[in-house]
Amino acid sequence: MTFIALIAIVSKNDEEKAIDVAKKAGAGGVTILEGRSIGLKEKKIFFGLTLEENVSALLFVLPKRLSMTVLKALKNEIDFSSKNEFNMAFTFPISHIIGLDIEEIHKFEREIEQTI
Repeated sequence: MTFIALIAIVSKNDEEKAIDVAKKAGAGGVTILEGRSIGLKEKKIFFGLTLEENVSALLFVLPKRLSMTVLKALKNEIDFSSKNEFNMAFTFPISHIIGLDIEEIHKFEREIEQTI
């Protein structure tokens, strides 16, 4: 089975919604990384403090067959337009992997069998 890493970087406000959308589309577990987004535009300064957007990087490991389904579901439900400079999602192939939960692999296998 070939796996794909899907990374969705979303504003803190969109985190829970993005996770729910991805899980409804078939994603299993997710790793959540906290961060700050610093874009090209100059940030607002309030009493000498620079205001930066808090973001979450959501990391999903998915079977290749499922990755586009989850990515499209996220695109349909989360604002990834250029107006929202903090949200983005992308995928890349995984060539080697260890530590993947065996229950999750069986879940993916059952889903693939049902679609075939």
